Amino acid sequence: MGFFSFLGRVLFASIFILSAWQMFNEFGDDGGPAAKEWAPKLALLKKQIDGAIGKNNFRIDVRTFVAAIIFLKSFGGILFVLGSTFGAYLLIYYLILTTPLLYDFYNYRPGEPRFNSLLHDFLQSLAYVGALLYFLGMKNTILRRQHKKKTTKAKTS
Repeated sequence: MGFFSFLGRVLFASIFILSAWQMFNEFGDDGGPAAKEWAPKLALLKKQIDGAIGKNNFRIDVRTFVAAIIFLKSFGGILFVLGSTFGAYLLIYYLILTTPLLYDFYNYRPGEPRFNSLLHDFLQSLAYVGALLYFLGMKNTILRRQHKKKTTKAKTS
């Protein structure tokens, strides 16, 4: 059971680690293709936040945002492979932060061509969050069971 659990964590985390590696290799001076993809989405987010809290009070640097994504994916993925709950929390934070912005199916109508692919990717990311929450839940129940087994009463002679 231990080997298959480790293998499952490696396969699951490879999604995040390999994409972080690719983003890192393409990063360059301008942030790479990821920065070009994120720039209009972050500009729209900045516009919405500026409308809520006032003009020019909120700044988002695209290169810093992409670097943070690379960090969350790679570090979270490596820690997840090692069985750390902190790695699972980092990956959940990454998914919750980026999924609604990256897969904005809500800006399209159900008949449009991009709607189905964006909705599919959005739901897939939600499934990743569900898998990570399942991992956290199982990790907590295993720790509770081990804790209960260790508390044995002392024998009296």
